[in-house]
Amino acid sequence: MNYRRLGNAGVKVSEVSLGNWLTHSLGIDDENARACTRKAFDLGINFFDTADIYNRGGAEEFWGRELKAFKRSDIVLATKVFWPMSDNVNDRGLSRKHIMEAVENSLRRLQTSYIDLYQAHRYDSEVPVYEVVRAMDDLVRQGKVLYWGVSEWPALEIKNACAIARELRADPPVSNQPEYSIAARRIETNGVLSACVQDGLGMVVWSPLKQGVLTGKYASGVAAAGTRAANPKMNQFVPPMGSEIYKRVEMLRPIAAEAGCSLAQLAIAWLLQRSAVSSVIVGATRTEQLVENCGALNVKLNDHQLRQIDEIFPAANWQ
Repeated sequence: MNYRRLGNAGVKVSEVSLGNWLTHSLGIDDENARACTRKAFDLGINFFDTADIYNRGGAEEFWGRELKAFKRSDIVLATKVFWPMSDNVNDRGLSRKHIMEAVENSLRRLQTSYIDLYQAHRYDSEVPVYEVVRAMDDLVRQGKVLYWGVSEWPALEIKNACAIARELRADPPVSNQPEYSIAARRIETNGVLSACVQDGLGMVVWSPLKQGVLTGKYASGVAAAGTRAANPKMNQFVPPMGSEIYKRVEMLRPIAAEAGCSLAQLAIAWLLQRSAVSSVIVGATRTEQLVENCGALNVKLNDHQLRQIDEIFPAANWQ
C-alpha cells in the first residue's frame, strides 16, 4: 500500500480506502462485511469512510463493532453529517445545533472518543458557511474531531469556507469527497477540482468504478446474480442496462490489456495519477475485489493511454 497526505494536512491516508455506503449492514451480510474489513486492513488500508445516514446509523454501528479489532491509532476514521436522521425539523442540515448533536451520536455509534475526519455531507443553503466553519472549528478544539472536510460542495462554497476559516484563524476544511471516475468527470468542468487544488483540499473520491460499471462485468447487458446491479438494496444508482456508458466501457478493454491490468484496476489507476486525489474509496462486497482493486497501485498509465481514455470519456460529456 502507498499513502498520501490528505491535502495540505499532515495525516496520511491509504491510496485505496474502504467505504460502506451501500454494503455493510445493508447490501451484504455481516460475515462478508467483516471479512472485507479484515482484508482491507491486511492490505494496508488505513482509511475507513462512512456516514450517519448510511442505513440510518447502521453502517456507523458496524464500524463501531468491527474496527475495535484494530489499534485505534492505526486507522483514519471518517464519517459525515447533513441528511435527515429523524422527523425532527432540526435533526438535519448543517446548523450548529445539528452538527453538535450529530457528532455525539456518531461518536456513540462508532464507539470512539474522536473522529479523524468529519465531513459536511452536502452544502446547506439555509445555513451560513460561517456557522458551519465555527462549529467544525469548535469540534476540532474540543478534540472530538481531528480534521473536517466537505462532500459534494459547489466550488464557490468550498472557496468561501476556506476564506472564512482564514479570516477567523479557524481550522479550514482539509478534504472534499466528490464522485469522480473515468465516467463521472463533472468536477473537472464545474470548478470543484481547481478550487480544491488552489486551497489545498485532498480529494477522497467515491464511486471510482461507477457502481461497478467500469469493471466491465455488465458487458452482456445482464445483471448477473450476486452483482450490485442485481441487488435491489444496492442498485438504485446503477445506470440502466444497455445505455451508452456500457458500450464505452468495452472500448477501454484494449487499453487495459496494453497496460496489463483489469478494467477495475485501469479505472483506479487513472484516478491515482491525478495529484489532487488523496484516496480512492471502494465499496467492496467480496475480499477478492479488494485484492484486485489494490492491484491498481502497480499500474502506471502512459500519456498515450491517458489520451485514449479522454477520447472515449471526454470530461465535458461525462458529468
